[in-house]
Amino acid sequence: MFSSADAKFVVLAFSSLFSVINPIEAAPLFVSLTAGAPQERRRMAFRACFAAAVILALFALTGGAIFSAFGITLPAFQIAGGILFTSMGLRTLGEDERPERATGVVTRDPSIVPLGMPLIAGPGAISTVMVLVGQARDGGHRMALAIAIAANILLTLIILLAAPALVARIGETGQRIISKIMGLITAVIGVQFVLNGVETVALSILRSNHP
Repeated sequence: MFSSADAKFVVLAFSSLFSVINPIEAAPLFVSLTAGAPQERRRMAFRACFAAAVILALFALTGGAIFSAFGITLPAFQIAGGILFTSMGLRTLGEDERPERATGVVTRDPSIVPLGMPLIAGPGAISTVMVLVGQARDGGHRMALAIAIAANILLTLIILLAAPALVARIGETGQRIISKIMGLITAVIGVQFVLNGVETVALSILRSNHP
């Protein structure tokens, strides 16, 4: 039976995940990454959210077993995701917007990578899920965590589906400006991911050298 403690855990888990996933921040990045295939945005939004849901559910079920099996650390995941985001942002900033140079064609489907992971199910979301799994005392809490993950993914999907219509209102010039701004923000997010990973590694080395 779902108790009041389980309900409180739902609120805790939902708010924690929502602040980390931050679908409002992800929306303009989604529009920018899918600019070359606007007719495919709906499908990409569904695929990205489905991939993110599978990834978060997998880590909720297995905890740190996946990282342990492959010898992967969370800082390594952060650094890899950061490099990916930084390269994406720099590519967007360096794109030529002149009509004769613009292709308007997406060279690959970004719905799984980087939209599903690491944009939605990134290092922060994965680590948050793992922390929440550690706090789950019983089956009710685990069910509450599953509800929180599902609610966040559903809300993210709704925001991503609405994002193109909202962005379209600002016009083509506005979209180009936002694309460049989002490219810069994406690069900064990537650098921050890398710094977070490096900081964790550095602190671990310092602790090991000073028992």
